[in-house]
Amino acid sequence: MDDERPDAVIPDTTDLKIRVLPSIGNVPPEQWDKCTRIDGFSDNPFLRHAFFSILEDSGSTNAKTGWHPQHIVIENASGDTLACAPLFLKNHSYGEYVFDWGWAEAYQRAGGHYYPKLQCAVPFTPVTGPRLLVHSALDNNLKADLQTGLLNGMVELAQHHKVSSLHVTFLTKDEYEVMGNAGFLERIGEQYHWRNKGYESFDNFLGELSSRKRKSIRKEREKANSCGVKIHILHGNDIKTRHWDSFYQFYMNTSERKWGQAYLTRDFFDLLSERMSDAVVLIMGEEDNRLVCGALNLQGGNTLFGRNWGTAVNYPMLHFEVCYYRAIDYAIEHKLEWVEAGAQGQHKIQRGYMPKPTYSAHWIADSGFRGAVADFLDRERPAIANEIKFQTKLGPFKSTRSSP
Repeated sequence: MDDERPDAVIPDTTDLKIRVLPSIGNVPPEQWDKCTRIDGFSDNPFLRHAFFSILEDSGSTNAKTGWHPQHIVIENASGDTLACAPLFLKNHSYGEYVFDWGWAEAYQRAGGHYYPKLQCAVPFTPVTGPRLLVHSALDNNLKADLQTGLLNGMVELAQHHKVSSLHVTFLTKDEYEVMGNAGFLERIGEQYHWRNKGYESFDNFLGELSSRKRKSIRKEREKANSCGVKIHILHGNDIKTRHWDSFYQFYMNTSERKWGQAYLTRDFFDLLSERMSDAVVLIMGEEDNRLVCGALNLQGGNTLFGRNWGTAVNYPMLHFEVCYYRAIDYAIEHKLEWVEAGAQGQHKIQRGYMPKPTYSAHWIADSGFRGAVADFLDRERPAIANEIKFQTKLGPFKSTRSSP
């Protein structure tokens, strides 16, 4: 252990207490962040205190938007945070990407009230990561005890608020198993991720694909890059107000077309540049000195996370080029292992983004409703698992042996 690291000092673990906080601002940033340094996810940008503060301070998450912070923390006698979990009281199911609209409708048809509910998640962000965050300097046994404490605290809060349910989404597989053992209902989903197997160039990656898929991708890139749009990758101080102004309009256009409402405010993007500029990778397209499209990515650890896309033009294959192929280029250049391109989209498979399981866990108060949901999940899990296997075989790689 490196004693020069501030989080390497083992904190006092006596006289622990659990608290519910109505704002991320009630936790010192350095204390929250010491709990996010978890093996495999040590630099996940969406777990940072800064990210939650940006959401809150920009007005994107609050009681009015239906994302009322109820963060759970476990503190010692000195007030140091030893464990925490991002938690929200919600009156809808927007911005979650693990769809429970059918559950809500069924429960309400039966005379129940599905909302409000509790949601342990990163708002508007379908990215896998730890949800039961524990101080990195503690031993594994104590970490397990604190995770149990967080779970018990969330269930007690759910009972206190008399909500219908508690949902923990896009958690890690280890946490999924812990929660399953604790009696939570288990659900799996799927996403499409690209894996860098040490490629030296995009052509090197294409060399692993079947001839037909390789030619198809090359044609798509040629078509996208012949439309007259110049594509720029921007970081830090390269990103100006005009970029965010244009990108926000693209984002609004996409939101109105897909969901009917935008989750993020304009202030969110300014605060993102101000507080997390080191993580932002903004890919913008420009035509005749006018910004016409953009894709927002965040970089953390060994992964580039694709978040939002929007455009003011309708050119063939431009979306694939900006969101998927330029992301692969960036990952290869910066030696990142993964590109996660967001939720859904089976079309990503033919472009090298292969299916991977995602996990969620669910606590439901009503025993009858819980039984119905459990029966549904018992049938859904093997169906999703079989779909992942089937889609993997449909991938563009020369053989299933060479696919990620």
